[in-house]
Order: sequence, then structure tokens, then C-alpha cells
Amino acid sequence: MAWEIIWNSLLSVCTPVNLFILTASTIIGITIGAMPGLTATMGVALALPLTFAMDPVSSLILLIGIYCGGIYGGSITAILMKTPGTPAAAATAIDGFELAKQGKARKALEMALWASVFGGIASFFALILIAPQLAKFALKFGPPELACLALFGLTIIISMSSGSLIKGLIAGCIGLGMSFIGIDKIESCVRFGFGNADLMNGLRLVPCMIGMFAMSQVFTQFEDIFANEGKIVPKIVAGERLAFREFFAELGNLIRGSVIGILVGAMPGTGSTIASFLNYNEAKRTSKDRENIGKGSLSGVCASEVANNAVTGAAFIPLLTLGIPGDVTTAVILGALMMQGLIPGTALFTEHQEFVYPTMLAFLLANIAMGICGTALIGIFSRIVEIPGKCLTPVIAALCVIGSYAINNSFFDVTVMIVCAFAGYLLPKAGFPTVPILIGFILGPVFETNFRNALIMSKGSYLIFVTRPIALFFLAVAGIFLGMAMVKTYKASKTMQEREVME
Repeated sequence: MAWEIIWNSLLSVCTPVNLFILTASTIIGITIGAMPGLTATMGVALALPLTFAMDPVSSLILLIGIYCGGIYGGSITAILMKTPGTPAAAATAIDGFELAKQGKARKALEMALWASVFGGIASFFALILIAPQLAKFALKFGPPELACLALFGLTIIISMSSGSLIKGLIAGCIGLGMSFIGIDKIESCVRFGFGNADLMNGLRLVPCMIGMFAMSQVFTQFEDIFANEGKIVPKIVAGERLAFREFFAELGNLIRGSVIGILVGAMPGTGSTIASFLNYNEAKRTSKDRENIGKGSLSGVCASEVANNAVTGAAFIPLLTLGIPGDVTTAVILGALMMQGLIPGTALFTEHQEFVYPTMLAFLLANIAMGICGTALIGIFSRIVEIPGKCLTPVIAALCVIGSYAINNSFFDVTVMIVCAFAGYLLPKAGFPTVPILIGFILGPVFETNFRNALIMSKGSYLIFVTRPIALFFLAVAGIFLGMAMVKTYKASKTMQEREVME
């Protein structure tokens, strides 16, 4: 009976019309994801009106293709221009752009593509095989567990603080402070508004990210252009292709990233950005190439991309089984389901099997289509690095301004982007890393909201964080990593003092 359902579902998905929709939507998703400011969520939202005239299966195929393609597409500009197309690709930009500067742009792009396909297919198997079990596990994550998970995520700041732990922690606190701007979601009071109406809505992630990573790079490029004027500058080339042995060497990284992405995706309210940074951090802690991660390592690109794409299918687990969106994009897709008269929940699996299983298979086919289309287009993408900086830099600057404005049609967002760009340009010159700022900004609201909700649940008792096993586990792991970092910093400082005495 099960095989009959799968066979009928495959026939339902693999019609010429649906295959065309799947291929076209995947390419559109990749294109949207590669444009700074145009996230996968925005692509899905823009396509939503098209689903009115489509049958349920075709409409979900359209949205899934854009969703999967959009998450992968963000890695293209992250690698080639250090301009993450989506927040999920912010970690990819760290090593991807360094590889491009080393003449390994094509290799980095291919690693990002196949790591994305691996993570996406892994999430498909999680969705089709263990959806009910994972959904039940995700239900155990209340505010205390999510607060401790976010606190554990904040330990990523430690590993990203190359050079000075103190400066890295200060940068993380800057990001946390930025996340507190706006109306308090619990008490509804304005924080750090300074009488500015625009600040009441808080700072948006995408303009801050574009400024910190993309526009700051434009300033650096302009500086290099003027500094090297009249000099012979080495030309950046696409480089050789990724060898199978190089991809196979990341098998442990791929499996770990898929597990992290699936678990994070199954937890409502998290998302691909958190998953990518969590696995990037684990790769930096455990990889054989951990010394080079952050300086131009395929392991760093692989870690980020496999995790953020593993979220896609897993985010559908709470959506289909419980009616709870796993992230912002699946919240938009929930609207599409309801427009088709389909109410997610346990009844969906018994009363609408002709819809549920084709939707799951669409994830598998979308990732296969992403691999085929990405392979066909990757040669074109990799040539972008060969465009002279004087021509490419103004284009990146224009995309940064347009992408920041397009989020909310707001010039205030453009102003925020420019301020963040100056911060992203000047802070590294003073030894302050910018990645901890982004991590603090992303995880700050998750930690604060769930921490306060947990205290409301416990009537102000902090014991709630140690009496719940999952929360206690994340607290313990965060404490261990913090202790190890402090010991490592102490030993490094002691070694430096000994060298100074000897000199």
C-alpha cells in the first residue's frame, strides 16, 4: 500500500507541466536568492498570487522550487562578492570570498552547490521517514529550551573572535544591543528609540547584513582600486573544478550539518541562518581543516550550505504535522495551503494523501533540479570574478542600495545599511570582527523573548532552566565551551608573556 501511494505521488509530480514549473521555479529561486535583499521568503511571497489559479500540487511545487533555489542562491554572491544574497548565506561569505580571492571561485561554488543538494535531500528523507517523530520532539522545545539553545548559539561568538576574545565579545554585545532597538514585544515599551519613529520598528536584519558584509566590501574595493592605481594587480580567476575526493572528504561535515539543519528546521521559530552558523561553529571546532576555516576553507563553505539547506524540508515537518510554521518562509506557505482549503495537521495525512506525499517528493525533485541547473549555470557564475573591479564594484554598490530599499520601500533602511557599512569597514581595522555582531543581532531576540517567556512560565524562578533536561543539556554544553575558550585564552596569554620575558 505504501509503495502504491509513493508511485501515484511520483506520477502526480512528474507530469510535463509540473516538471516545467519545478525547473522554472528553481531557477527563479536561485536568481532571487543571489540578489542581495531579495530573500527566499520574498520570492515565495511574490509567487503566492500565482497559486490562486493552480491545483494544490502544482502550487506547492512552485513555492518549494523557489524556496529551495532561494536558499542555495544566496551562496553565489556570498562567494563571488562577499555579498550574501540571503541571511542564511552570511556564514558562507566568510570562507567563500577568501577562496574566490585565492583563485578558487569555481571550486567554492561547486562545494556550495553539492553541499546544498546533499542537505536538501537529507531533509527530504527526514520529512518522509521521521516527520511525526521529529514533530513530537520539536514540541518538547518550549521557551526554556529555545532560550538555552540560543545561549548555546551565542557561544559561536567565541570561535569567531579570532585575535582577541575581548574584542569579539564586545562585537557580540554590539549586535545584541542593536537587536534590542524598537518596541519591546512583551511590555510594548520603546527601547533606544531616541524619539525617531523609524527606530520604533527596530532594525531589520537584511539591511544590516548587506551593509556589514557587502557595502563595507565595496568601500574596501574602492580603497584597493585607488591604492593600486597604476600598479599591476593579480587577476582573480575562476580556478579549477571541485574534485570528488575533496567533496567526499567532507562526508562527516555533511552528515553533521544535515542533522543540525534538520533538528533546527523542525523547531518552530528558528531558521536556516541559525543552522548555518551552528554547523559552521562545529566545523571550526572539529574539522581537520579548522585552522584554515575563516581564511578560505572548503570545509567552512560546506558547513554553512549543508546546514541551511537541510532546514528546508525539516521546516515542513511541524507545518504539515502540527500546522506550526518552522520558519518565516513556511509561514507564507501555510497561507498558500489555507487558500487551497487544506488545513495542516494529523488529518492532512489521512484525508489528503494525494497532496501530502507529492509535496514531499517535490523536495527531492527540487534539489535534483537545483543540482542540474546549478551545474549548467555555475560556469557562467564563476566568470563574474574575472570582471574588472572598477566595473563590478559600482554594480555591487547599486545592488546593495536597491536590495536594502526593496525590503520595506524605506530610505531609512538604506541609511541603516550605510551606517552598518561604515561600521563593517572601520571596526576590522581596529581589530573588532564583524561576524559576532551579526550573530548577536540574529540570536539576541530569540534568546531575550524565550528567556523572558520562560521566567513568566516559572513566575520568576530561574530553576526552570535546570529542571528541564533539554534546557540543562544546552546550558551545560554552553558552559563547557565557554570554559574551554577561557582556558585557551589564558594559556595563549601566558605563552605570549613568557615569550616577551625571554626576548
